[in-house]
Amino acid sequence: MLEFRAYIIDEEGHVTDRIDLICEDEETARQRAEQLVDGHAVELWQDNHKIDRFDPPSRALS
Repeated sequence: MLEFRAYIIDEEGHVTDRIDLICEDEETARQRAEQLVDGHAVELWQDNHKIDRFDPPSRALS
């Protein structure tokens, strides 16, 4: 099992929370991190290596 960190990023680009993930592989970690997107961005890291960033869908203008 591998250790990853998912950082919750606010609209100003600041980290507001960290979630530790223990996953079998990087693909599983990506899927779990992407599921954490809920109106805010999520960055997935392993050690000092940034793996990916998942942004929320753009809000439609009304």
